[in-house]
Amino acid sequence: MLGMLDEFHEPAEELGLRLQAGAVTQTMSVPELIDTVPNFDGWIIGDDPATKEVFEAGHSGKLRAAVKWGVGVDNVDFAACQRIGLPITNTPGVFGREVGDLAMHYVTALARETFVIDRGVRDGGWPKPRGQSLWSRRAAVIGYGDIGKNAVRRLLAHDVTVTVVDPFCDPAILPDGVHLAPWPEAVEEQDYLVFTAPLTSDTQHMFNMDILDRLKPGVRVVNVGRGPVIAEAALVTGLERGLVHSAALDVFEVEPLPMDAPLRAFQDRLICGSHNGSNTEDAVRHVSLKAIELMAGFLGQRT
Repeated sequence: MLGMLDEFHEPAEELGLRLQAGAVTQTMSVPELIDTVPNFDGWIIGDDPATKEVFEAGHSGKLRAAVKWGVGVDNVDFAACQRIGLPITNTPGVFGREVGDLAMHYVTALARETFVIDRGVRDGGWPKPRGQSLWSRRAAVIGYGDIGKNAVRRLLAHDVTVTVVDPFCDPAILPDGVHLAPWPEAVEEQDYLVFTAPLTSDTQHMFNMDILDRLKPGVRVVNVGRGPVIAEAALVTGLERGLVHSAALDVFEVEPLPMDAPLRAFQDRLICGSHNGSNTEDAVRHVSLKAIELMAGFLGQRT
């Protein structure tokens, strides 16, 4: 939203709001937020640490409402807002198509090893790795929210046999031919593991050392959900042992990925993203306008 902010001033003004950008590239610290947030009636939250202390400081000042931009809410203390009576919401039902597109892109790239070809040609070579056809493969999609649903649709369009892992999913809503399975049993016999799940106490480190012996040797791993869903130490071990053929990660346990991260040793078997799966100008425009409208509703402005 910050990168396209000039586009949103006029729509906000039409709803009785005046936007002001934070002095931030990615996130502000808790002390910076405690100094800043109380000066504003509303806070559109990005990936900043929206903690109890920040909300309490804001509520003691001018803050009357907050909107979490996007879907992920693991950085926001919603319970603190409830305790102090601060209206807050996220922007649900967005980004599923964009992140689903990226998940499918990663699956295809790992299947055909296009990233290996690209790097080889740039280095003066002419590599021809023998990839694999998707029509004969099996994939487990972990998480059946909006992103998971979109990932499943795209995999089915490529004739992949799909299993869904989600304890809250009603099997009756699954597309024909898609089965529901529990974790970690679902990993067995899968050629691809596609993580789209949010970060919760139940999903943190789902992929861990304990499941390595269950993996089908040569499995390919994709994560477009949240980094800590995968214990990177376990993924490194899987790559070292040859249990994991390759991985494509848009998200990591620590972001940006540290220069000394052990994963960097597997550059010929790893696609690295930058937590950018939802970032298209169309999606940013849609979500930003929705966040502005929600904020105007909270603040009692014209909608």
